[in-house]
Amino acid sequence: METGTGPQTGETARAQPAADLGGAARRGRVLLGSLSFTALSVSVISTLGAPMVPTIAHDQHVSLGTAQWILTVTLLAGAVSGPVLGRLGDGPRRKGAIQAALAAVFLGSVLAALAPSFGVLLAGRALQGVGMGLMPLAIAVAREHVHPALLRRGVASLSITTSVGAGLGYPITGLIAQHLDYRAGFWFAALLTASSFTVVARVVPRGSSVPHRPLDTVGAVLLCSGLAAVLLTLSQGTDWGLTSPATLTGAAAGLVLLVAWVLQALRARHPLVDLRLVRHRAVLAANVAALLMGVGMYAGLSLVNLYTQVPSGAGYGFHLSLTLTGVVLMPISLGSLLANRLASALVGRFGLYRILPLGAVLCSLDLVVLALWRHELVVLMVGTFLLGGGVGAAYAAMPVLIVRSVPAAETGSATSLNQVLRTVGGSVGSAAISAIMIAYTPAGSSLPPDHAYSVALWVTAAVSLLGAVAAAVIAGRGASAATPEPSAVATGATPIVDRRQGR
Repeated sequence: METGTGPQTGETARAQPAADLGGAARRGRVLLGSLSFTALSVSVISTLGAPMVPTIAHDQHVSLGTAQWILTVTLLAGAVSGPVLGRLGDGPRRKGAIQAALAAVFLGSVLAALAPSFGVLLAGRALQGVGMGLMPLAIAVAREHVHPALLRRGVASLSITTSVGAGLGYPITGLIAQHLDYRAGFWFAALLTASSFTVVARVVPRGSSVPHRPLDTVGAVLLCSGLAAVLLTLSQGTDWGLTSPATLTGAAAGLVLLVAWVLQALRARHPLVDLRLVRHRAVLAANVAALLMGVGMYAGLSLVNLYTQVPSGAGYGFHLSLTLTGVVLMPISLGSLLANRLASALVGRFGLYRILPLGAVLCSLDLVVLALWRHELVVLMVGTFLLGGGVGAAYAAMPVLIVRSVPAAETGSATSLNQVLRTVGGSVGSAAISAIMIAYTPAGSSLPPDHAYSVALWVTAAVSLLGAVAAAVIAGRGASAATPEPSAVATGATPIVDRRQGR
């Protein structure tokens, strides 16, 4: 049963009897649960292939470098779909956009499961990547239809599904890859997507008060092409050579396209992403932190994943199976969930604008600990837990800062840019890890020495710390001024209040 056909505004909420308000709150919780399930499912699916790269390389008779494209193509598709779905989500066809994206993920899952060749498998993974752009739509739905009293915690819960899904995806993938054919993993993804589609069809409201605006096709082409060129160069640059013509041409083309997109977005009447909103210090702080923390999160997970599976005889590492590696990585989900549960208390104690840099600082300190004392398995597990805590706190704060700072009609496009920057940060982290590992691997060897992991962890720790500093400096004292949540201003709802500092 659907939760309704129109937005639940603050003015309407005040006019309703207490019993109706209680019903609105219950419907809001059901809607938030449904959106969280959908976002979590997509997040699990996006990480499904990570530990299966060696298995797919063997079964499809391709090199490890070629098999790595099952991750790269998903990331590219996610970066491309995010802004487009975000803009589509700002119109009255929001529910249809969510269902269309889930249909693409389902088709991609079936295609990957049945793929007769590696090329078809890549096409399936690209379609699965479309689901990575659903987060802005979920947040836009929550902002318009969830009771104001539940909004902040609901948006924060939606945002951490990225890290929670990553923590759950690794052990699930490990079990499937170790005990079943890898194709079973994609059938599992199809089942998960079908469940999400059913939930959305029954629960997500059809109506939207946001007026329809035309899709900025030129902006979409420029942004998607620029991001694709940059991410392709980042993912393949180490194989091509950092100074090779292909790398330099790809980087230059990507930068030119992105600059052209920025200029076009500033002139367009209905831009794909309204970059003028980024001038708000809170939004800018959230976006810079998203880019830099994306590096720390994805690089940290990749390094732990690699370190635990180092083969015996290397003189370091733990030589664990895929299943046990998934168990080591699973605490990131627990850390993210705990950080989300503590978010309200942390905001009350430290202030909303301090949670973002505090989360980045925790990630940085955790990566330093792993750089120094990763040789005990318990340290790795504690490290992934703390990484989840830092990421969970910061990712929970980012969309709340954005939602409070932009008009309701721009929620989808503004949050989509934040999601894209997380994806780009993850790509940078993956490319940096690959470059460091290659640089430190001796000639004639397939394994880097132990200290290569130390260098990589120190580098990612520095990047995360830079994210903390940037978030603190950009937000600055100007962010401490009382700023009511925009939807509250528009509807008369009670603003989200930071009890400690009047925010």
